[in-house]
Amino acid sequence: MSRYTTPLLLSGALLLGATTAQAAMPTEATLYKNPQCGCCDEYGRHLEEMGIDVTIIDDVELGKIKEASGVPYGLGSCHTIEMGDYIIEGHVPMAAIEKLFEEQPDIDGIGLAGMPIGTPGMPGPQQEPYEVYQFTDRQDASFITL
Repeated sequence: MSRYTTPLLLSGALLLGATTAQAAMPTEATLYKNPQCGCCDEYGRHLEEMGIDVTIIDDVELGKIKEASGVPYGLGSCHTIEMGDYIIEGHVPMAAIEKLFEEQPDIDGIGLAGMPIGTPGMPGPQQEPYEVYQFTDRQDASFITL
């Protein structure tokens, strides 16, 4: 019976670790966008498929939202998301968002400039690496390359 104890404890610890990482992911998000932007709606649907309740607000000046959120000049995208204590700028792949909430760094948020093809909400295959940046006080640095 004791030969099963170690594998069972190890399996339980791994399962608990996976559950804890997932538990850090917020269950709600607010997506600010232009009313005519369909790819932003698709990104919202992608988040909902991941179990996140998304509130879409499309009657605000995005420039003011980005400025207030600290998004670095020139690195914006078509939508800005408030999620937990962070800002998610643009079509950031879920792997980067999961990393953000697993590590919980002391930053304002992460983003992916432009509207890269193949990201959630943007049809087509990935054509180049996605350079996801992190930002604090409008200053950017590399976060992850996907």
